Amino acid sequence: MIEKRFHDEKLSALGFGCMRLPTLDGKDADINEAEAARLIARAMEGGVNYYDTAWGYHGGNSETVLGRILKQYPRNSFYLADKFPGYDLSNMDKVEEIFDRQLEKCQVDYFDFYLFHNVCEMNIDAYLDPQYHIYDSLMVRKKAGQIRHLGFSAHGDLNTMRRFLEAYGKDMEFCQIQLNWLDWEFQNARAKVELLQEWNIPVWVMEPLRGGKLARLPDEYAARLRELRPEENIPAWAFRFVQSIPSVTMVLSGMSAMDQVEDNLNTFAEEKPLSEQERKTLLVIAGSMTGRTSVPCTACRYCTSHCPQGLDIPMLLELYNEHAFSGGGFIAPMRIARLTEDKRPSACVGCHSCEAVCPQQIKISEVLAGFSAKLG
Repeated sequence: MIEKRFHDEKLSALGFGCMRLPTLDGKDADINEAEAARLIARAMEGGVNYYDTAWGYHGGNSETVLGRILKQYPRNSFYLADKFPGYDLSNMDKVEEIFDRQLEKCQVDYFDFYLFHNVCEMNIDAYLDPQYHIYDSLMVRKKAGQIRHLGFSAHGDLNTMRRFLEAYGKDMEFCQIQLNWLDWEFQNARAKVELLQEWNIPVWVMEPLRGGKLARLPDEYAARLRELRPEENIPAWAFRFVQSIPSVTMVLSGMSAMDQVEDNLNTFAEEKPLSEQERKTLLVIAGSMTGRTSVPCTACRYCTSHCPQGLDIPMLLELYNEHAFSGGGFIAPMRIARLTEDKRPSACVGCHSCEAVCPQQIKISEVLAGFSAKLG
């Protein structure tokens, strides 16, 4: 197992994400605990020492089941990460009771790693609002030894991350972002990595396989990769990509079957960073994949000066592209919900003024109408 140095800790480069544990009858809240224990035992045997859970995973049951499983191992044999559930605004005034309950559910006295969960447009104002004393409370817990390392995860845009860092960045030790070869440009992950580098904050990777989309590629793309590395399986390419980014310390993978555990252990037995040619090939494939469902907006912003509604059209088209490629998902609805009604796709009046100046000749009014319909 590849190991990464973090402060005085030796972390396995592969972390076990506990959002996708095996379930019974396909019911997310009903975890197959025996099978989960078997997978974790194999991961432990293979050198994985980092386990990541959260308040809302598996309908609230991930923490409880993981706590029971990890109780079988010496406390100093693993690192446990948990998160404050700020994705739900109703939790903002409950930081103390939630933290205590998480310790109980996980059957531990402290968390090795603890995160502000899902910093995004929807919750950034609340996270920064002193009336909820979230930051102050977590800093007190850290001083008391109940949190060893404090960080945050982010699904928000670059400006939202920047706001959070300007407020709390001096005390953030790590940041978890969605990072993979498809999102390097598509979700602006490259700029987020660069921002974190400015703050000297190590990167924790979530969704390296983008929910499994990068584990299985169309034959035309898979064939191009096999020409470059005949011995490498397709999922491994995603891990090799993030291994090639110097600031990446931890890569999380949700593993729900033994073959996934075995494949990941094999991949993380040694580092095999991508060559420049291999990296460029992946990014070309990424552009081809996203281009099939995307509108070709270049964010020139000619449209915004001609919109009588004052809509941020490039931002809305960016969210449309994400929603279209993902076949739904939560990122676009989450960010749209943060906008006032008069700035959402539904506010487009179909006047076509933006289309008259669009260099890409995008049928913007049609795209926004369709986007609004998909969002309901």
